[in-house]
Amino acid sequence: GVDVEDIAAMVLLIRGLNPRPSAEFEHVVAQTAIPDVLMKSLPKHVGGGYRVELNSETLPRVLVNRDYYVEVSSRTKDKKEKEYLSAQLTNANWLVKALDQRAQSILKVAAEIVEQQNGFFLYGIEFLKPLTLREVAEAVDLHESTVSRVTTGKFIGTPRGLLELKFFFTSSIESADGIAISSESVKARIKALTDEESVDAILSDDDLAEKLNGEGMNVARRTVAKYREALNIPSSVVRRRIKKSEL
Repeated sequence: GVDVEDIAAMVLLIRGLNPRPSAEFEHVVAQTAIPDVLMKSLPKHVGGGYRVELNSETLPRVLVNRDYYVEVSSRTKDKKEKEYLSAQLTNANWLVKALDQRAQSILKVAAEIVEQQNGFFLYGIEFLKPLTLREVAEAVDLHESTVSRVTTGKFIGTPRGLLELKFFFTSSIESADGIAISSESVKARIKALTDEESVDAILSDDDLAEKLNGEGMNVARRTVAKYREALNIPSSVVRRRIKKSEL
């Protein structure tokens, strides 16, 4: 029941509104994960580099009360009861030892990851190197399945934020000079290129592949499309429409 001029005025009003109104009120990101391992930069006067240590707040506190064991066993005369108490003490000691070994395995694996991914911590995501569970397992003398287990659901607090240990294990793409490049580095470059687009220069998947290949990354168009979708980046047609609506 309105004329064209009223509709045009309404469109202008709607375009002037903020599609994310709550973004202005809260800028603190809720941290729902607690780091199992802490990575700290060391000062230059002690040689620089990083120190990796376990977060004591996340470690299970399990101790064997030997005084209680001695008290109970001293009052026990029956042979079967003594055998039962001895078995429970053995199980308790095994549990404490197993938890300690698990903590040490997490620390060893985390320290090796930090050493392997030094370029990432120094220069950013584009320097994340390809890394496999097997490579880390061989370096720290653990079974590959153990490395997989101790990195699943475990987080490390780093100067670059809170990251899951699994984040550092990525597949590789061979560069033009034969050097392996992390798939995460390629994804980061795709995101950077699409973020820099203007409405008059939206890049198609072919354009992105051409640019990446020009930078030494041998990436096919279908690989670009797969990575773009994994990053939840819309197609070039949709991105152009979004850019135009923001003008």
